[in-house]
Order: sequence, then structure tokens, then C-alpha cells
Amino acid sequence: MIKIYKYGEVSSDEIFARVNPTANVADIVADIIDNVKKNGDKALFEYSEKFDKAKLTAFEVTEAEIDEAFASVPAEFIEILREAAENIRAFHEKQKRNSFIINKDGVVMGQKVMPIEKVGLYVPGGTAAYPSTVLMDSIPAKIAGCEQIVMVSPPKADGKINPVILTAAKIAGVDKIYKVGGAQAVAALAYGTESIPQVDKIVGPGNAFVAEAKKQVFGRVSIDMIAGPSEILVVADATNSPRVIAADMLSQAEHDKNASAVLVTDSADFAAKVAQSLEEQIPQLPRAEIARASIDNNGKIIVAENDLLKAIEIANELAPEHLELCVDNPFDYLDKVKHAGSIFMGKNCPEALGDYFAGPNHTLPTSGTARFSSPLSVDDFVKKSQYTYFSAEALEKVADKVAYFANKEGLDGHAKSATVRFEEK
Repeated sequence: MIKIYKYGEVSSDEIFARVNPTANVADIVADIIDNVKKNGDKALFEYSEKFDKAKLTAFEVTEAEIDEAFASVPAEFIEILREAAENIRAFHEKQKRNSFIINKDGVVMGQKVMPIEKVGLYVPGGTAAYPSTVLMDSIPAKIAGCEQIVMVSPPKADGKINPVILTAAKIAGVDKIYKVGGAQAVAALAYGTESIPQVDKIVGPGNAFVAEAKKQVFGRVSIDMIAGPSEILVVADATNSPRVIAADMLSQAEHDKNASAVLVTDSADFAAKVAQSLEEQIPQLPRAEIARASIDNNGKIIVAENDLLKAIEIANELAPEHLELCVDNPFDYLDKVKHAGSIFMGKNCPEALGDYFAGPNHTLPTSGTARFSSPLSVDDFVKKSQYTYFSAEALEKVADKVAYFANKEGLDGHAKSATVRFEEK
């Protein structure tokens, strides 16, 4: 059963404990990456047979396979995917940055905003298919103007990728799709093989092996983030339905056993009612075993008696991936939220809206990293170069100042480069 704490009666370390999976996969992943670097496609074929039980003769998904998958998906779901894609596109279009230029007295300075050329998108396979990840991670890249978006996803034993994944990729405009998953897919994207092109950045969630592989190839390529288990924190007062709040908490608890669902409330009576509703709802879930482990091991209810502002402070200390403000006037509290990946406002905005349909991105910072990082956005798919131009006259005005500065740092060569142009020949 979920644990209930009264704020101030237990240490903050106990209340704010973070889920920290301890699976030691670093050495295994390092061996996989080294094998792919050395042996390319040969290593990928071997890993596909070993891990996915799929005997492949080629990795790239053909147009015929994409069309076959598209035809197999219900028309109603295709329309929902298209509407979700439009919502995601409309939101992320507003994130586009412009280059700028400053021109004054013989000095020209500016910044160029340019798309990253090649982006790799990792989409999990296995027991669950996430077409939402395809939309969330590829549409911002398209808006940024990336020349090539390469998607990898593990095949099933029959050598095919889940049709809803391929359908979402077609709707989002993914350029190339390859049947490969796990750490070996990350290695292929980072180093390239005979079949799979090397990319400049890798984005997308995965299991512990995928996360570790992303960590190890960082520097060779860029990555979006190292995501931990899913989290939700709900701030709710006693005017809410306990059943609704419990359902919102379980929407994340069912992800995996390491997921974390937390309620912060100003009412001890309401806390008890939500705890009871969790007990009633968990057995009804198809993923009840996972939700039970998540709630029992990582779930918390924290009571800040009669103090909703204290509840917001607690939320800021946790810096959750998902924050629901289940109060009547949520915009009164928005400015007080300092640390959260994505904020869901009011009593009619379940976190699931953000996972699938609303438009803001669902690839979010976890494990408290919302204190210093942000949701995936168009910014993640661009890079910036700056440039400077000085006329001779403009340089002459400041050359001595530059040289003085350089000499203070003991760098005479720097100083000389600023003044040499004005020395008599």
C-alpha cells in the first residue's frame, strides 16, 4: 500500500528519495558498441537473432512494408494520429528560432541558427509500441529542418516492426527506418555500418541498455537526455475526486516497476481516500503487477496540512517529470512552479493528454533534472554558429584594448595578433 507522510515529520531525504535502478550494464554495452564498430552489419545481424529472435537479411524497411503496415491500422486510429501530429506540429512551430545580425560602425556580428543535418530516432519495441514517441521526437526535427531523420526500432520475431510504429513514422515524415534495436542500434547510429548511416544526434527513450549506450556514445554524437523511470507528481486539494487523482497516479505507475507516483495534498482525510481508491483500482488494471510494485515501492502521499503553497514548494523540491496542478484556479499558482518538466493545469487535464494528443512534447527530464533541463523541443535539433566582422578602422579603435587584455592573461601572441596590422612595415 502507498505510504502517507505528514510533511515535517520525516526527513526530506526519505520523502524525496529518488528511484535509482542499479542494473550494471556498462561493460555489456561497451562490448556491444565495440563489436558494432568493428564488424558493422555482421554484428547487427547476430544481435538481432540473439536478442530479437529475428533472422534478417536486410535492415531497411521498404516502402512496401510501410504501405502494408499503414493498410493494417484501423482508419480511426490513423485519423487520431494525424490530429495528434497536427497538435504537436502547431505547438512546436512556435519554438522556431531566428538568426540575428548586429551591424554598427564597421562591426558586423551575428548568429546563424542551422538544423542538425542527420538525426537518429530510437523507438522502443518489445511488449509495448509507442507511436506517440515517433510523433513527439520526429516532428520537432522536421520543423527544425533536419535533412535526414533515421529511425531505428527492434523487430519482432517475424522480422517486422509493429505496424502502428511504421504508420506514425509515415505520418510524421521519417526518412529512413531500420529494423534494429537495443544498444547495438545506438552504436550503429553513432558509428555507421554498411547499411545504417551515421547520424549527428540520437534522441528517444529506451531500456537500461539503450540509455547506457547513449551515455557511452555521447561525444561521438549528441544525445537528447538520459531518461530515468517515469514520474508524476499531483498537487491536489480536497475538492478533487479521490478516484480521479488515484487514476492519474496509476497512469504513470503502470509504466514500469521503477515508475514513481506522488500526491501532495493539503488534507490528511483526502490523502487516506486516495490511498483507498488506489487499492480499489490497482487490481482492475491489466498491468496490475507493475502498478502494484510501483505504488508500494516508490509511491508516496505527502500531506502539507492546510497549506497548498507548501505543496507547491514540495513539488519544486522534487522537480518532477510530470506535474499536475489539480486545483480550481491553477493559473494562480503557475508562477510559483519553478521546477517541472511539463505542467498540467486544473482538474480536467490528465497527464495522458500530454503523452498523446495535446501538443507539448512528452520527452521530458526525469530524476530531478527538471531543475536545469527542459522538454525535447525544436531547439534540440538546431545548432548555432556565431560570426564577427571588423573593418580596419573598427579594429584599430580597439586593438590596444584587446592587447592589454591579452597581456593581463600572459598571452603575448594574442596581443600581437591584435596590433600587428597597424605596425609600420
